[in-house]
Amino acid sequence: MELFIKSQKIHINVPTWAALEARVADKLAHKVGFALATINLDHLVKLRTSSDFRDAYARHDLIVADGNPIVWMSELAGKPVELIPGSDAILPLARLAARQGVSVAFLGSTEAALAESARFLERTVPGLKIALCIAPPLGFDPRGAAARDMLGQVEASGAGLCFIALGAPKQELLAALGREVTPSVGFASIGAGLDFLAGTQERAPRWARDFAVEWLWRALTNPRRLGPRYLRCLMILPRELVGAVVQRIPVRLP
Repeated sequence: MELFIKSQKIHINVPTWAALEARVADKLAHKVGFALATINLDHLVKLRTSSDFRDAYARHDLIVADGNPIVWMSELAGKPVELIPGSDAILPLARLAARQGVSVAFLGSTEAALAESARFLERTVPGLKIALCIAPPLGFDPRGAAARDMLGQVEASGAGLCFIALGAPKQELLAALGREVTPSVGFASIGAGLDFLAGTQERAPRWARDFAVEWLWRALTNPRRLGPRYLRCLMILPRELVGAVVQRIPVRLP
């Protein structure tokens, strides 16, 4: 599945959960770093207005579909992909790291959320080693000197996998920098995933996720903050759906 943002092509190159686990397992086994992004409509909105965000995405190795509209577009394009939300990827990737003896780091959110999510994962994933937790201060620049220092701490901790919980575009900008300065570490951007595990943010109930209306539940529970965001997402959806249909049309060379 391909998405076109201005002159840039973004390829969802990890179509299934099985493919994600296989590719991450291989990279962890060989101590090869990576950056994992979970694309959704909000990202598409931001990508249209930020060249820095587009550059960061171009430096990501693994891209999955986080959001039912992306999955629907892949089906229209005849290149179906599975729904892989960043929040849902934490446990499978943590279990994978534990099986391979790879320690993990957390970067983002708050100290309280990191501590509680770490306790939850250590209880839930036998053998998981959490090497480091860092909660950046407000106003943190994901491309500045402090970011480089934090990435150095991640590398020095021996962690092979780092979950970044800063929200877009900060987490993707930091992951792209991490690919440059800590090439042996894998970075997975997971948004509010650690806050969900810690219980410091409430995730949409299972029924809302099953019926693909998680976005509506979130908008109704926090309309002032999320209402405008989802409105912008809805505004670009028709164009994206048309673009997906066009991908299905075979190209006939003269």
